[in-house]
Amino acid sequence: MVRSRASVTPGASFRVLVIFPLIITGLALLCTAVTSMCASSLTVLSAAFKADQYAQSHLASMQPPLRSGLDTTTRLANVSDEPQRGIRPVSREPHVASTPPPLRRDLRNVTTAALAITPREPQRGVQFIRFDAPTLAPMAFTQFCVRYPGDCKPQRLGDRIELDITRWSELDIVNRTVNSSIRPLRNEDGLAGEKWLLAPASGDCNDYAVTKRHQLIAKGWSARTVLLSEVVTGSGEHHLVTVVRTDGGDLVLDNLTDEIMPWSRTPYRWVRIQTPKNPNYWASISGRNA
Repeated sequence: MVRSRASVTPGASFRVLVIFPLIITGLALLCTAVTSMCASSLTVLSAAFKADQYAQSHLASMQPPLRSGLDTTTRLANVSDEPQRGIRPVSREPHVASTPPPLRRDLRNVTTAALAITPREPQRGVQFIRFDAPTLAPMAFTQFCVRYPGDCKPQRLGDRIELDITRWSELDIVNRTVNSSIRPLRNEDGLAGEKWLLAPASGDCNDYAVTKRHQLIAKGWSARTVLLSEVVTGSGEHHLVTVVRTDGGDLVLDNLTDEIMPWSRTPYRWVRIQTPKNPNYWASISGRNA
């Protein structure tokens, strides 16, 4: 800390060095005439002189602390405006930005919980069926289109359905409802006894498959996303299932199980399937690894 010297004004110096000595000298000459008056005057002037000197010295001694205090206040003001060295200021903005809004977090948790409790949720990322060469449609399907022409009309839009919780619930309900509503009846007459019927009281795999497709289309699913497909079981029997084309993969609705499975995980050999652009045309199916 640097102390500054007290400065005495020119008026004060002239008063101390010139005026007061002249007055004292004049009064001293008059003192010989009036002794009592002189004594009192000298006392008063001496007191005034000492008071003036004390005031000057007191002001001079008080100036440095006052200036130092002002400097300290200025430094404190500057420090408050600048971050302290070695201390990194903490900001809450990144933490707030990374915290999702409560409403969005709650909705996300509800959706996750709903998917978690959904029975037999389909697995994403499975392979899609690849259509191979055109092939003949089953003879019974041709008869089915004559009986139910509305189920064989082609549609322009909707190659794949976006599978959300609502759509998945519809798939699960249709699959289970149809499986439980039709009493299984084996066809003992072979090709001659095949009659693909919608919602019969009893029937075979063909009736289950066409009924599921019909109900999904009635719920607003595009005919291009719900296709009939012929497969061969492990025992060598020909079997008809319903294939649903979703953005998460091709899924199979089967009367032999209530579980909706990806097509690549079914224990079948795939033979032929309806084409999306026109359900009256069928195509063979490439291998699972295609």
